[in-house]
Amino acid sequence: MGAEAAVYAAEASDNNDLLERILPATVSDYVVLVRAHIDAGPNYRFASRQLLLLGAMLDFSDSTSRKVASAFVQDLLHRPLDHEVDDEGNRVIIGDGINLGGDREWAGAVSSLAKKVHAAAGEFEKVFLAVVEELATPCRERTADFMQWMHSLAVTGLLLENAKSFYWLQGKAIEPIELLQSLLLPGAKHAHLDVQRVAIRCLGLFGLLEKKPSEELLKQLRLSFAKGPAPVSIMACKALIDLVMWHGPQEVDRVIGLDHSSKFQGDKMTIDLVDFSKPDENLNVELLDLLYAGFDRNNWGDIETEENETVQAALGEGFAKILLLSENYPSIPAALHPLHLAKLIKLYFSNETKDLQRLKQCLSVFFEHYPSLSANHKKHLSKAFILVMRSMWPGIYGNAGGSAVVVSNMRKRAVQASRFMLQMMQAPLYPKPTENGVEICSTQPTETVDGSLQPSFECSDEGLGIRIAAEVASFTTKKTLAERSYVSALCRILDLLHFRVSEQGVIKLMRKVLNRVAETVSTEKDLVKELKQMAERLKSVDKQPEEELLEDQAKLIMGKLGVNINLDVDSPAAMPQTPAPRQSTRPSRTRRQARHEDSSDEEDSPSTVVQTAPRTIGSRSQRASKTAALTKMTNNVPR
Repeated sequence: MGAEAAVYAAEASDNNDLLERILPATVSDYVVLVRAHIDAGPNYRFASRQLLLLGAMLDFSDSTSRKVASAFVQDLLHRPLDHEVDDEGNRVIIGDGINLGGDREWAGAVSSLAKKVHAAAGEFEKVFLAVVEELATPCRERTADFMQWMHSLAVTGLLLENAKSFYWLQGKAIEPIELLQSLLLPGAKHAHLDVQRVAIRCLGLFGLLEKKPSEELLKQLRLSFAKGPAPVSIMACKALIDLVMWHGPQEVDRVIGLDHSSKFQGDKMTIDLVDFSKPDENLNVELLDLLYAGFDRNNWGDIETEENETVQAALGEGFAKILLLSENYPSIPAALHPLHLAKLIKLYFSNETKDLQRLKQCLSVFFEHYPSLSANHKKHLSKAFILVMRSMWPGIYGNAGGSAVVVSNMRKRAVQASRFMLQMMQAPLYPKPTENGVEICSTQPTETVDGSLQPSFECSDEGLGIRIAAEVASFTTKKTLAERSYVSALCRILDLLHFRVSEQGVIKLMRKVLNRVAETVSTEKDLVKELKQMAERLKSVDKQPEEELLEDQAKLIMGKLGVNINLDVDSPAAMPQTPAPRQSTRPSRTRRQARHEDSSDEEDSPSTVVQTAPRTIGSRSQRASKTAALTKMTNNVPR
């Protein structure tokens, strides 16, 4: 090991010597070298950026060197944005139009050099604010063109992104309140779209530095989100999400006069409706409700955005982060979590987002970790299951249908979503060590079973099974084709659930609910067969299968799950027999009897007869009519 370490040390020494020979001997020579690369044009952009990053490793303790480097930093900040002129004579910004120099990497290299040169406390903010004050003068006087606005806002954004605290912005060349009133808010209302976009970003960064976000800032961000075109709404959405996560949703709402302290956390059960055609009237809507409404809005404008980014994608990423850290935001009502989660699942399986690779990757990582972090998350997922299926299945609950191909694809996506949610429900929880060193699952509703803590039935397959069974039982025996396919898909999921022996009360309730489910799908032979098999499995894990479930126990379980099933508790917990095929009262008994005699194989399966009898009678009747007609025509042919 000693020889190996010596070899590594020798290599490092050689590399340092090589670097020393390549780099200029003085800071002045270094500045000359970097300027030469910058002036050489975009082909040397990468080399220029790497040299700026190397500058952060130089020694600026000497006052002369620091003065030279400071002048160079000033030159970098004052350097106008690169642009080109199109065929119509319009100037077009090169780069992203947000960061200094046109890209985030260049802006980061400039800020790293500036922080190394101006390392004293508050000096970085002082230097940048002096530059901002100078660049913002024509903007405040309303004589600046859009490029001057964007340059000033780019430097401001770099300052706000790297400032250590709001305290160091005070008492400088331009006060924070003046910066907000004279540059950021007017920029957000500018006629030029790119100016609005970069100003909105600066407003979000400004709000993160504030101890409490200002009212005007929040109102402008909300207005830009609701009223602005897609690029502006995307930036406003990201800014609002950041403020919610930093300050908390309750604090953000309280700033604009929406004080919900009088409401209990669980009181709110629904999301407020939002009318985007009247953005000025949405100030009384909670911020999360306003953002949530953006999922269902389609008219965000036809302006193209970079990387196929959409408002829905930005909202999806934002709500994923909020849900992942939901334990940090107790002010969000628990009843809203399933609604938010259901929207993300539907977005993930939507055909409209198949090309949004960034969103797909983000949600994929989210779904991988969300159910395993907390049993509360699984509880929300269990509640979201039916919401997702109702919203995705075509032809039910007001959902649009379409051609046979479209409906088939929609059903396939819904089935995929149901299997995906089941997989998340059955994912193991991440263990967390307790004070005693014993590992248990993270914060969750738990029950003590055999001396160990286990997730409650509300957060497990048992609760999901009761919810699915309640949904199926809510349909009548006579159903439309869409309802039949929907119920069939739900019953297929029922058969994949696992019930723990420890949940005896839920097992007994499920056995009774299966009676109602079987009655609902009594005409489906395959489903009835699967349900009977499930009933047998439940009976085998029921420790006292002959003991009936008390009515109070059933109500308690259903109350915890938030479902209401019209259940006869006194009825036996046994599956009903498959009903015999109903006999028709039409005068076609002879033909049907002949059909039964000719096809003895079908008579062995009563449920098959129920499904096929009407078609058989109809086809026999048609064939009889055709035979009679042909006979009549043949008899009328002259011989």
